[in-house]
Amino acid sequence: MGIVMNVLQVIGALGVFLFGMKIMSEGIQKAAGDGLQSVLNHITSNRFIAVLTGFLVTVIIQSSSATTVMVVSFVNAGLLSLVQSIGVIMGANIGTTVTGWIVSLLGFKFSISAMALPIIALGLPLYFSKSPKRNDWGEFMIGFGILFLGLDFLKDAMPSMDAGMVGFLEGYTGKGAFSLIAFILAGALITIIVHSSSASMAITLTMAHNGLIPLDAAAAMVMGSNIGTTVDAFLASIGANVNAKRAAGVHIFFNIAGVVVFSFVFTPFLNFVQRVVPGDEITTNLAMFHTLFNLFSTCVFIGFVPQIARLIEKIIPSSEPEEILGKYKLTYMEPTIQSMPEVNIINAQKEVSHMTSIVEDMFNIYLEVFRHPDKKMGAQVKEIKDMEDFSDQMQEEITKYLIACSGESLNEHGRNNVSAMMRIVNELESIGDSCYNLILLSERRFKKEIPLHDTAIKDLEPITSTVQKFLTLIKSHINEHVSKETLKEAYEMEEKLQTYKKSLNKGIRKNIKKGADIKGELLYLDIVAHIEQIGDYCLNIAQALRAYN
Repeated sequence: MGIVMNVLQVIGALGVFLFGMKIMSEGIQKAAGDGLQSVLNHITSNRFIAVLTGFLVTVIIQSSSATTVMVVSFVNAGLLSLVQSIGVIMGANIGTTVTGWIVSLLGFKFSISAMALPIIALGLPLYFSKSPKRNDWGEFMIGFGILFLGLDFLKDAMPSMDAGMVGFLEGYTGKGAFSLIAFILAGALITIIVHSSSASMAITLTMAHNGLIPLDAAAAMVMGSNIGTTVDAFLASIGANVNAKRAAGVHIFFNIAGVVVFSFVFTPFLNFVQRVVPGDEITTNLAMFHTLFNLFSTCVFIGFVPQIARLIEKIIPSSEPEEILGKYKLTYMEPTIQSMPEVNIINAQKEVSHMTSIVEDMFNIYLEVFRHPDKKMGAQVKEIKDMEDFSDQMQEEITKYLIACSGESLNEHGRNNVSAMMRIVNELESIGDSCYNLILLSERRFKKEIPLHDTAIKDLEPITSTVQKFLTLIKSHINEHVSKETLKEAYEMEEKLQTYKKSLNKGIRKNIKKGADIKGELLYLDIVAHIEQIGDYCLNIAQALRAYN
């Protein structure tokens, strides 16, 4: 019975630790939501900036697993290249070591409960503040305090070395390569079970601090956690496109390769770490080992990023050429230990931007068809039809994704932005429908040889060029709060479109009275109506962006 209670105490303590980590992660993501987006927007083909980005994002959201799942999702959406993803994954491995240092320096050198309760006390009034930003920081502080309470419980719940339930560990220590492999596998298994390398690190630090395992065994478990953390990215890649699978493959390859390389120099490397860290504090040695292991792994492999990309492309080949516009699927990143609402919002924003580009391209392709009625434009007509179908899929998938996001713990800005994006996606899909209707009118005109009056194309130029400018305006401000001046510009464009429409409709009536082809003029009337309607949708988007934060 005593063993059962001890096991339950360990699990309960771990639960409190993980709950605190979740609350802390959600709070810091809400507080740093805009900063997080700014960091992600600076991912470039420069591998060193990508490493820095991965490091900073992981420090913010406190989970390398969450960062790599995000990377897989971005690669799947075509927002990151495979080469870019490699640098971010390397940086994420370094970023996750920060948690180990926090736990090591604060969790074992001070009275944790004496520190945790005052932190919660300071965070409580902030949490109940009417200010959203203070509320977010209060949530972060409460989570931080709960995390350390969990760590304190974990320290007390861990049995001593002579206890029967952990005595079996002695049989796996001091056996050279066998011990190294056994504890690497143990570290990987624990990380897979708890879905968090940070939690796995806390367990390892606590076991080492309580004398349950020696330094070398704990260091091997730290290396194993790097392997275990790849599972989340692998699961996220299931059902995704080949590039997403390759990004997950990069994560698995990099983490396993790092463990394999350093296994050959494990003992001298551990001795080096002990010389670097003053004193014999085992938890500090482990935190330093974790940092230097991931840092040196990055230094070893960063020079081979293109080669790693080519290797993974050979290991995971594309079974067939991918269509430019195939079946669209946006995978929502289900929260595990650390929720990632702000990261999910950023992913949605990038998809909205992608959809904006698609509908703008649709309108430009339509104009090309309309301006050359005598040329065979079958390819362009099919392209717009495919794009319209794709935009319909995007609307459905992004809306479902945003509904899932709204169920998460978002800050006020996040909730406002989700509502705005839902409206924007709906308006973008309507623009796609209008472009599709326009191309159907062109197809009908070509097949039935319906004539338009001589100046039809020229007369339409003012209204089409204004719509093009309107679409460019929307695209340049998508996913950002528009100023009063920009919204005023949008209203002015809409008024221009109304004026052009009235003038064109008046001309159509005159042409009919003069004996122009009625079918041609009625078709032209429909064309004008659909083009002007695109302006209405653009204005609706501008209004939604005005409410954007």
